[in-house]
Amino acid sequence: MAAPRDEILQAAAELFVNRGYAATSTRDIAEKVGIRQASLYYHFAGKPGILAELLELSVRPSLDQVERIEGECPADLPEAALYLLALIDADTLATVPHNIGRLYRMPDVRSSEVFGEFQPALRELVAAYGRLGAAVISGPVAATVSVDQLGGLLVQVVEVVIRIRARGDEVTRADARAIAATCLRVCGVRDGRIALAAAAADELMPMFATDARSRGAGG
Repeated sequence: MAAPRDEILQAAAELFVNRGYAATSTRDIAEKVGIRQASLYYHFAGKPGILAELLELSVRPSLDQVERIEGECPADLPEAALYLLALIDADTLATVPHNIGRLYRMPDVRSSEVFGEFQPALRELVAAYGRLGAAVISGPVAATVSVDQLGGLLVQVVEVVIRIRARGDEVTRADARAIAATCLRVCGVRDGRIALAAAAADELMPMFATDARSRGAGG
Protein backbone atom coordinates (compact mmCIF):
# COMPACT_ATOMS: atom_id res chain seq x y z
CA MET A 1 0.00 0.00 0.00
CA ALA A 2 1.27 3.47 -0.90
CA ALA A 3 2.21 5.89 1.86
CA PRO A 4 -0.34 8.70 2.47
CA ARG A 5 1.98 11.32 0.99
CA ASP A 6 2.38 9.28 -2.20
CA GLU A 7 -1.38 8.74 -2.40
CA ILE A 8 -1.88 12.51 -2.20
CA LEU A 9 0.63 13.07 -5.00
CA GLN A 10 -1.00 10.41 -7.17
CA ALA A 11 -4.47 11.86 -6.66
CA ALA A 12 -3.29 15.42 -7.25
CA ALA A 13 -1.42 14.40 -10.40
CA GLU A 14 -4.56 12.87 -11.88
CA LEU A 15 -6.74 15.84 -10.97
CA PHE A 16 -4.27 18.52 -12.05
CA VAL A 17 -3.66 16.87 -15.43
CA ASN A 18 -7.29 16.01 -16.19
CA ARG A 19 -9.17 18.87 -14.53
CA GLY A 20 -6.55 21.62 -14.34
CA TYR A 21 -4.49 23.00 -11.50
CA ALA A 22 -6.61 26.08 -10.90
CA ALA A 23 -9.85 24.08 -10.99
CA THR A 24 -8.67 21.56 -8.38
CA SER A 25 -8.92 22.29 -4.65
CA THR A 26 -7.21 20.61 -1.73
CA ARG A 27 -10.67 19.36 -0.75
CA ASP A 28 -10.96 17.64 -4.13
CA ILE A 29 -7.59 15.98 -3.60
CA ALA A 30 -8.44 14.88 -0.06
CA GLU A 31 -11.77 13.43 -1.17
CA LYS A 32 -10.12 11.48 -3.97
CA VAL A 33 -7.60 10.01 -1.52
CA GLY A 34 -10.34 9.34 1.04
CA ILE A 35 -8.91 11.44 3.84
CA ARG A 36 -9.94 14.58 5.67
CA GLN A 37 -8.73 17.86 4.24
CA ALA A 38 -6.96 18.54 7.55
CA SER A 39 -5.01 15.30 7.11
CA LEU A 40 -3.73 16.48 3.75
CA TYR A 41 -2.25 19.56 5.43
CA TYR A 42 -0.26 17.28 7.71
CA HIS A 43 1.76 16.23 4.65
CA PHE A 44 1.67 19.41 2.53
CA ALA A 45 1.29 23.08 3.43
CA GLY A 46 -1.11 23.52 0.53
CA LYS A 47 -1.78 23.01 -3.16
CA PRO A 48 1.34 24.89 -4.33
CA GLY A 49 3.57 22.51 -2.40
CA ILE A 50 1.95 19.52 -4.07
CA LEU A 51 2.39 21.05 -7.51
CA ALA A 52 6.02 21.90 -6.77
CA GLU A 53 6.79 18.29 -5.90
CA LEU A 54 5.02 16.95 -8.98
CA LEU A 55 6.91 19.34 -11.26
CA GLU A 56 10.20 18.24 -9.70
CA LEU A 57 9.28 14.60 -10.33
CA SER A 58 9.06 15.35 -14.05
CA VAL A 59 12.69 16.52 -14.35
CA ARG A 60 14.66 15.68 -11.21
CA PRO A 61 15.31 11.95 -11.88
CA SER A 62 16.96 12.89 -15.20
CA LEU A 63 18.70 16.00 -13.92
CA ASP A 64 20.25 14.17 -11.00
CA GLN A 65 21.96 11.77 -13.40
CA VAL A 66 23.64 14.32 -15.67
CA GLU A 67 26.94 14.57 -13.80
CA ARG A 68 27.21 10.81 -13.54
CA ILE A 69 26.37 10.37 -17.21
CA GLU A 70 29.16 12.75 -18.17
CA GLY A 71 31.58 10.93 -15.88
CA GLU A 72 30.75 7.38 -16.92
CA CYS A 73 30.39 7.71 -20.71
CA PRO A 74 33.51 7.16 -22.85
CA ALA A 75 35.40 10.38 -23.52
CA ASP A 76 36.03 9.31 -27.11
CA LEU A 77 32.30 8.70 -27.69
CA PRO A 78 30.50 11.87 -26.51
CA GLU A 79 27.41 10.79 -28.45
CA ALA A 80 26.81 8.15 -25.77
CA ALA A 81 26.25 10.80 -23.08
CA LEU A 82 23.52 12.57 -25.05
CA TYR A 83 21.93 9.26 -26.03
CA LEU A 84 21.93 8.05 -22.43
CA LEU A 85 20.46 11.29 -21.04
CA ALA A 86 17.68 11.19 -23.63
CA LEU A 87 17.01 7.53 -22.85
CA ILE A 88 16.77 8.14 -19.10
CA ASP A 89 14.69 11.28 -19.59
CA ALA A 90 12.28 9.52 -21.94
CA ASP A 91 11.95 6.73 -19.41
CA THR A 92 11.22 9.25 -16.65
CA LEU A 93 8.50 10.98 -18.67
CA ALA A 94 7.07 7.59 -19.65
CA THR A 95 6.58 6.47 -16.07
CA VAL A 96 5.81 9.52 -13.92
CA PRO A 97 2.26 9.40 -12.52
CA HIS A 98 -0.57 10.41 -14.82
CA ASN A 99 1.70 11.96 -17.43
CA ILE A 100 2.64 14.87 -15.18
CA GLY A 101 5.12 16.06 -17.77
CA ARG A 102 2.07 17.83 -19.22
CA LEU A 103 1.83 20.09 -16.19
CA TYR A 104 4.53 22.59 -17.04
CA ARG A 105 2.90 23.18 -20.44
CA MET A 106 -0.50 24.01 -18.91
CA PRO A 107 -1.38 27.75 -18.83
CA ASP A 108 -2.71 27.75 -15.26
CA VAL A 109 0.50 26.10 -14.06
CA ARG A 110 2.78 28.41 -16.04
CA SER A 111 1.04 31.44 -14.55
CA SER A 112 1.51 30.21 -10.98
CA GLU A 113 4.27 31.27 -8.59
CA VAL A 114 5.28 27.64 -8.31
CA PHE A 115 6.27 27.54 -11.96
CA GLY A 116 8.67 30.42 -11.43
CA GLU A 117 10.37 28.43 -8.67
CA PHE A 118 10.52 25.36 -10.93
CA GLN A 119 12.04 27.14 -13.93
CA PRO A 120 15.68 26.96 -12.74
CA ALA A 121 15.49 23.16 -12.69
CA LEU A 122 13.96 23.13 -16.16
CA ARG A 123 16.62 25.53 -17.45
CA GLU A 124 19.31 23.33 -15.91
CA LEU A 125 18.00 20.32 -17.82
CA VAL A 126 17.84 22.32 -21.07
CA ALA A 127 21.42 23.48 -20.46
CA ALA A 128 22.56 19.89 -19.95
CA TYR A 129 21.04 18.86 -23.27
CA GLY A 130 22.63 21.87 -24.93
CA ARG A 131 26.05 21.07 -23.49
CA LEU A 132 25.94 17.41 -24.48
CA GLY A 133 24.50 18.25 -27.88
CA ALA A 134 27.17 20.88 -28.57
CA ALA A 135 29.83 18.23 -27.96
CA VAL A 136 28.63 16.17 -30.92
CA ILE A 137 26.84 18.54 -33.28
CA SER A 138 28.08 18.81 -36.86
CA GLY A 139 26.80 19.81 -40.27
CA PRO A 140 24.53 22.74 -41.20
CA VAL A 141 22.67 22.73 -37.86
CA ALA A 142 25.87 23.62 -36.00
CA ALA A 143 26.04 27.00 -37.71
CA THR A 144 22.41 27.95 -37.16
CA VAL A 145 21.60 27.29 -33.50
CA SER A 146 23.05 28.42 -30.19
CA VAL A 147 23.74 26.00 -27.36
CA ASP A 148 20.58 27.17 -25.56
CA GLN A 149 18.48 26.73 -28.70
CA LEU A 150 19.95 23.29 -29.24
CA GLY A 151 19.13 22.28 -25.68
CA GLY A 152 15.53 23.44 -26.07
CA LEU A 153 15.19 21.60 -29.36
CA LEU A 154 16.49 18.33 -27.90
CA VAL A 155 14.16 18.62 -24.90
CA GLN A 156 11.25 19.03 -27.31
CA VAL A 157 12.31 15.84 -29.10
CA VAL A 158 12.19 13.89 -25.84
CA GLU A 159 8.86 15.46 -24.88
CA VAL A 160 7.27 13.46 -27.69
CA VAL A 161 6.81 10.96 -24.85
CA ILE A 162 4.26 13.29 -23.27
CA ARG A 163 2.24 13.44 -26.47
CA ILE A 164 2.36 9.66 -26.91
CA ARG A 165 0.98 9.18 -23.40
CA ALA A 166 -1.62 11.92 -23.88
CA ARG A 167 -3.21 9.97 -26.72
CA GLY A 168 -3.42 6.89 -24.52
CA ASP A 169 -0.54 4.87 -25.93
CA GLU A 170 2.22 3.13 -23.99
CA VAL A 171 5.76 4.35 -24.46
CA THR A 172 7.87 1.27 -25.14
CA ARG A 173 11.60 0.79 -24.71
CA ALA A 174 11.85 0.79 -28.51
CA ASP A 175 10.14 4.20 -28.54
CA ALA A 176 12.64 5.55 -25.99
CA ARG A 177 15.57 4.27 -28.02
CA ALA A 178 14.17 5.81 -31.20
CA ILE A 179 13.78 9.15 -29.42
CA ALA A 180 17.35 9.01 -28.13
CA ALA A 181 18.61 8.22 -31.62
CA THR A 182 16.59 11.12 -33.03
CA CYS A 183 18.35 13.49 -30.62
CA LEU A 184 21.65 12.43 -32.16
CA ARG A 185 20.32 12.76 -35.70
CA VAL A 186 19.18 16.32 -34.93
CA CYS A 187 22.84 17.00 -34.10
CA GLY A 188 23.98 15.56 -37.43
CA VAL A 189 25.41 12.33 -35.99
CA ARG A 190 25.74 9.52 -38.51
CA ASP A 191 24.08 6.13 -38.05
CA GLY A 192 27.35 4.31 -37.35
CA ARG A 193 28.12 6.58 -34.39
CA ILE A 194 24.51 6.32 -33.20
CA ALA A 195 24.85 2.54 -33.11
CA LEU A 196 28.04 2.84 -31.06
CA ALA A 197 26.37 5.30 -28.68
CA ALA A 198 23.38 2.99 -28.25
CA ALA A 199 25.64 0.04 -27.45
CA ALA A 200 27.59 2.07 -24.88
CA ALA A 201 24.36 3.33 -23.31
CA ASP A 202 22.98 -0.22 -23.08
CA GLU A 203 26.10 -1.29 -21.23
CA LEU A 204 25.93 1.63 -18.80
CA MET A 205 22.18 1.69 -18.18
CA PRO A 206 22.16 -0.91 -15.36
CA MET A 207 24.41 1.40 -13.32
CA PHE A 208 21.67 4.01 -13.12
CA ALA A 209 19.63 2.66 -10.26
CA THR A 210 17.08 5.49 -10.33
CA ASP A 211 15.65 4.30 -13.62
CA ALA A 212 11.99 5.34 -13.41
CA ARG A 213 10.68 1.90 -14.35
CA SER A 214 12.54 0.28 -11.44
CA ARG A 215 10.88 2.73 -9.05
CA GLY A 216 7.49 1.47 -10.10
CA ALA A 217 5.89 4.89 -10.61
CA GLY A 218 2.20 4.60 -11.39
CA GLY A 219 -0.07 6.16 -14.00
